[in-house]
Amino acid sequence: MNTLDDIRALVAALAQAPLPEDPEASLFEAGVIDSFGVMDLVAQLEARFALKVPDEDMLPRKFESLSKIAAYVASRKA
Repeated sequence: MNTLDDIRALVAALAQAPLPEDPEASLFEAGVIDSFGVMDLVAQLEARFALKVPDEDMLPRKFESLSKIAAYVASRKA
């Protein structure tokens, strides 16, 4: 499983609606996650990928789509 697949599985477990097929699609606009759900998602990302998301990065736009989440995780792991 690659990072995007791992993230898709994490988001699916927290999802309030079906995940969009397009990894660029907004998870907020699709109703998959809301701003409160970002907190749960970040906690899951931190546990799964052994990273720490600083408070200043807790912005919904950083976690808007599967591809943005994957890029963020990659940048924090580097």
